[in-house]
Amino acid sequence: MNKIVLSVLLFTFSTYSFAQAYHNNLNSHEIKFNIGQFLVTTAVEGSYEYYLNEDTSIGGSIYFNGDATNYNGNFGIGPNFRAYFGYEPRSGFFAEVFGLYYTGENDEVSQELGSRNYDYSTTAIGLGAGSKWTTRSQRFIIEINGGLGRNINPEDFQNDFMFRTGLSIGFRF
Repeated sequence: MNKIVLSVLLFTFSTYSFAQAYHNNLNSHEIKFNIGQFLVTTAVEGSYEYYLNEDTSIGGSIYFNGDATNYNGNFGIGPNFRAYFGYEPRSGFFAEVFGLYYTGENDEVSQELGSRNYDYSTTAIGLGAGSKWTTRSQRFIIEINGGLGRNINPEDFQNDFMFRTGLSIGFRF
């Protein structure tokens, strides 16, 4: 009887002690502010990310810009899915798939009609990559990323491609 109890306790202890490849981190939520985008274009962009496990996450971003003729319009919202390839959990190099719905306007000058404003709303899907660094406590992050997307339903006056970039700081909780 003692051998069975000792065997069960030893098996349970060994399973829990060797199963932790990474330190146990309960911080599965992350919010970020894109300071790079703000400094370059005065657009305000915020993001949320939820970690499904140590190597994948889902999230979303939203941005507002006072200049509707900017390259990505004046409002955008969209989801993303990321896979991490770093040595540390939830950090290092990542690749992502993203979607983005955005609105804006385009100024076009023609010889016959002069200057005209065209309002648009479109959806894009794309691929991106970047890198994320965390502090030792896994609370604060710095991230740099970029991506290229294809507009699904562009207007005649719109570009077929869109891009996104970012230098973000954030907090995990």
